[in-house]
Amino acid sequence: MYTMYSSLPNFVLGFHGCDLEIVNNVVAGKDRLTQSENDYDWLGHGIYFWENNPQRALEYATTLKENPKRTLGKVNTPAVLGAIIDLGYCLDLFEASSLILVKKSYELLCSSKMELPENKPANKSADLLLRYLDCLVIETLHSYNADNNYRDYDTVRSGFNEGKDLYPNSGFKEKNHIQICVRNPNCIKGYFIPLMADDEYRVP
Repeated sequence: MYTMYSSLPNFVLGFHGCDLEIVNNVVAGKDRLTQSENDYDWLGHGIYFWENNPQRALEYATTLKENPKRTLGKVNTPAVLGAIIDLGYCLDLFEASSLILVKKSYELLCSSKMELPENKPANKSADLLLRYLDCLVIETLHSYNADNNYRDYDTVRSGFNEGKDLYPNSGFKEKNHIQICVRNPNCIKGYFIPLMADDEYRVP
């Protein structure tokens, strides 16, 4: 039975940068994406997507090709895999209630008196790309929910300010983006290969 399709969802489009072989295998149903479990994953452990941003996904895959130590698998041909995602029960860090919970998770860690890791820059960038602290805070919130029989989050969603100022004295950055971390793979309702627009028609 197709029980994954029994509720009325709110879909978003996500894009995952990886090797072309992975794209082809996943679209063909021969393989599935696996969760990232690095201790610096800024939204915690899960499958990461760029929301509505195939260009950034391709740039990321290209970066992995140029820096093979950043990933477990080689990227020989950078490519983009599209996904139709139901956010489900989402820890949405654009919402005040989610931000309050994340702050409480940090305070819980502080009360434990453990030595907390720090977020750090990477690759000579000023941006804090290695988010050891943030990963621990998010994962602590997930563990707290599990220990207290609270509902698990299906996804985590947040904006990321990255890069140089878009122009002098700007509040915008060149690489600003939104990412989605999928913790429940059943939120991914399907995969697709992104298309280029047909120039003879307007894009609706």
